[in-house]
Amino acid sequence: MLSAASRPYIAASVPVLRAHGLAITTTFYQALFQSHPELHNVFNAGNQANGTQQQSLASAVFAYAANIDNGAALTPVITRIVHKHVSLGVTAAHYPIVGTHLLAAIKQVLGDAATPELLAAWAEAYGLLAQALIDEEAKLYAQAGIEPGALFAMRVIEIRNESEQVKSFVLVPADETPLPDFKPGQYVSVAVSLPSGIRQLRQYSLSDAPDQAHLRISVKRETGGDTPAGAVSNWLHDNVQVGSTLQISKPFGEFQPDTQSDAPIVLLSAGVGITPMIATLNCLARTQPNRRVIFAHAARHAGHHPHRHDVAQAQTRMPNLRVMTFYEEGEVDAASETLAGRMQLHQLPAWDKQNTNVYLCGPLPFMQMQWTELLKAGVPISRLHREVFGPDMLDHLL
Repeated sequence: MLSAASRPYIAASVPVLRAHGLAITTTFYQALFQSHPELHNVFNAGNQANGTQQQSLASAVFAYAANIDNGAALTPVITRIVHKHVSLGVTAAHYPIVGTHLLAAIKQVLGDAATPELLAAWAEAYGLLAQALIDEEAKLYAQAGIEPGALFAMRVIEIRNESEQVKSFVLVPADETPLPDFKPGQYVSVAVSLPSGIRQLRQYSLSDAPDQAHLRISVKRETGGDTPAGAVSNWLHDNVQVGSTLQISKPFGEFQPDTQSDAPIVLLSAGVGITPMIATLNCLARTQPNRRVIFAHAARHAGHHPHRHDVAQAQTRMPNLRVMTFYEEGEVDAASETLAGRMQLHQLPAWDKQNTNVYLCGPLPFMQMQWTELLKAGVPISRLHREVFGPDMLDHLL
């Protein structure tokens, strides 16, 4: 627990962080990579280039300060960060390095306003947060039965074009060891050595049901060229062939739609955010074909709509499945419940909004719009679940 002496300084930091958080985190990353260039292999180079990583850390620091006494709000976020860190191989040794450079950046940006008392308070607060993460990450490593950074060789046995932009890669263990267990909604990290010489890891949701003879990931090509943001995904599209070997982590992620109970469920997605929903749908089609499910997806047009075959297969097995599709461009088909425009809540089938879990995955604007509309419609926040990475992981705390 934060000491009484430090608490006023952390509370007073909230408006300062709101004003200067991005400058602090930008300064932090510059110094961090100058001192420890090997950490380029841990941090997302694409998010560094487009500023997302800096914004994410600024949001995290601000949210922590603003909710220092609100454990109920911070715990789910910490859980999500822990899963992400374990998938990347973060270790306890990384935390003192990060803490040293974060405090130095606060001092550099705030100047005389960064009094010894303020810096001491943040050192204490950071130490508490770091220890909480270290402890939870140790538990998750132990639960998974791995050492930090462990990767496993997986052989590609099939590649499918799921849409104009999305390919799926079907994987089996290269050494014939058993497949790892996972829950629909979880992801794996894929490690790639890029032509630039750095190794990068990216997370891709598993896009098929568990308890099969393979794993499957679905990867969207980024059309902006070989930009840092799309470097790993585009490399996979351009270089991986049947017979290639990929190094992947065990599955992690706390976004796990309910596939155990018989309660109705609502799955809403857009773009490549369909992938964890397909894993969930395929699982339900195999294990609970009579479950009541609303499955709604939004895409630019039919050519950008992946995994339509999976949905069609599920429809043949699930009599209580309602599928709604929204295309911003192109065809409309009332018979198949394909509508024009962006997904609108009022156009979805009715459901018991007080007692039904709703799961969301897609681009940030889609997520924010649906989240807001669902709350307005009376869905309790406890019934809303999102698969998110980056700054929007914390937008409900800011």
